[in-house]
Amino acid sequence: MDGTVAEAAALLRDRSEILIFSGAGISTESGIPDFRGPSGVWKTTDPADFTLQRYLADPDFRRDSWEKRFTATTLHGAEPNPAHRAVAKLWNRGRMIGCVTQNIDGLHATGGLPLFALAELHGNVHGMMCVRCNSRPERTDIEQRWHDGEPDPKCEGCGGILKTTTVLFGEQLPERDMNRATLWAAAADAVIAVGTTLSVYPAAFIPMDVASRGMPFVIVNEGPTEMDHTATVRLEGKAGTLMPQLVDALTDAD
Repeated sequence: MDGTVAEAAALLRDRSEILIFSGAGISTESGIPDFRGPSGVWKTTDPADFTLQRYLADPDFRRDSWEKRFTATTLHGAEPNPAHRAVAKLWNRGRMIGCVTQNIDGLHATGGLPLFALAELHGNVHGMMCVRCNSRPERTDIEQRWHDGEPDPKCEGCGGILKTTTVLFGEQLPERDMNRATLWAAAADAVIAVGTTLSVYPAAFIPMDVASRGMPFVIVNEGPTEMDHTATVRLEGKAGTLMPQLVDALTDAD
């Protein structure tokens, strides 16, 4: 059953190590489509296009990927919305242990959350890496090389294939971020899952770990999730509306 912001705030009022677990729904109000909604990415795109195997084996696909990366404005022109800023406010008030996100858009960081308080389980579209030597060139350098006529830029150090640090199907989740998320989940005294259907694993194990210890579990989402039955309080609606209300209710009396 859906609850109210006041009920969620009362549940979390004495908690100081809250874990935020966010998904694509926190960024839809920034103009970035989600994956499983009515207009989601998977409605128009084949998930097979996001496999590491295809990326490595198909030069034409890589060239097309770089063109989309450096000409599309959906991700690169996006700005943080009130939900991202609410998460940063919760951190700044000393009420969070960290934020674990499935998103690759970088909006938590640009919204004011420090990088050491963030675990990006599925990578970041703005980062670059070599799949052979794991070097991390600057995005601006790779973009300039692409504009200068390199449709499929290679690593200048070893000649290996470059890609964004976004995790493709068939890749392992980044070890540092997964370790950070696991440690936070073990120490958190509550969890807020916002903008996620809680259906993608192994990421979804993170909030489950907190809830399984009997800690308060608040879900903020527009539409049902796979863990609604386990939530202590569920808030139905847009993250950009509900998260500022919830954070204000938690912090205005601090």
